[in-house]
Amino acid sequence: MAKKYNNFSEFYPFYLSQHTNLICRRLHFVGSCFILLLIFYVAMYGGFHLLWFIPVIGYGFAWMGHYIFEKNRPATFVYPIYSLIGDWVMFKDMVIGKIKF
Repeated sequence: MAKKYNNFSEFYPFYLSQHTNLICRRLHFVGSCFILLLIFYVAMYGGFHLLWFIPVIGYGFAWMGHYIFEKNRPATFVYPIYSLIGDWVMFKDMVIGKIKF
């Protein structure tokens, strides 16, 4: 049975422990960048049907990183909301240089 986290602050250290592999983190970063680019594109040029690709892009890069490089099961399967938040907090932490990528 999975550990129950009472809040995101408790969860985030676990989330980071599941992302120790540099290539896995880089794949998360690339996927997040592509998501932002897609959202920007749709906002500028339309094509709202393209937003259906957000989960494919996001999960595709992330899961490839977990299965091939990290060799673990993505936390999304047990903690979907906290994991989504964790993706963007980790992205922010990589952008500001708090986490190496």
